[in-house]
Amino acid sequence: MLFRVLAVGDVVGNPGLDYAAKYLKRIKKELGADFVVVNGENANVVGVTPKQCDSILAAGADAVTLGNHTWTRWELQPYLDESARVLRPANYAPQCPGRGYASFRTPFGELVVINLLGKFTLDPNTDNPFLTVDSILERCEARLVVVDFHGEATSEKLAMAYYLDGRVSAVWGTHTHVQTSDARVLPRGTGYITDLGMTGPFESVIGIKPEQSIGKFLGDVPRRYDCAAGPAKLEGAVFELDTETGACLKVEAVRYR
Repeated sequence: MLFRVLAVGDVVGNPGLDYAAKYLKRIKKELGADFVVVNGENANVVGVTPKQCDSILAAGADAVTLGNHTWTRWELQPYLDESARVLRPANYAPQCPGRGYASFRTPFGELVVINLLGKFTLDPNTDNPFLTVDSILERCEARLVVVDFHGEATSEKLAMAYYLDGRVSAVWGTHTHVQTSDARVLPRGTGYITDLGMTGPFESVIGIKPEQSIGKFLGDVPRRYDCAAGPAKLEGAVFELDTETGACLKVEAVRYR
């Protein structure tokens, strides 16, 4: 049987939250998705609050993944211990709140979702994501396993995909907020895309007001990012998985505006 997973790119600010609240369930139905994973770490522009995580789940997400801004909001720490459907990167230290992977029951069997954080230019204090995922997979018996690799470097994301090819069902990249054009199935049956893109304001620089981003590159005094206004978009990818083998049969990037 076929199992369709919709992975949704980083939700940015109120425009992204509002768009998800209005349209995610409809998009899920239109695409025939059986399970939805949304990266929510920028719902507060930088970081995310418990209320915003709940909003993403209520909008239609089955699981929410995070990234390098996980600890920006202190109130998220106790929330992560309580919520089984919101994941922080698994390669943070084990004493950190929350969990980096989780098992979900579906009509098609067990699905494991893993969240990892890249090392390149992000958080040097994290454990090696390649070794971390090895440890997780040694304990995992599920056929269906998907990985959100939150990373800066395209090379690191692609290396992870080849490293896991044939060992997991899908690997997708998040964090850079720009959808890439390389959605495909790797030689040993793992679905892949370097970056899903983002869910947030269309006329923006990765979700931020263009003038503020320009000012940063011109050398303006640093300040908190302001989310751009205006119409929003939702970007992501659909992975079609074989429930008997766990292999990905098809990957399709999607974009809604």
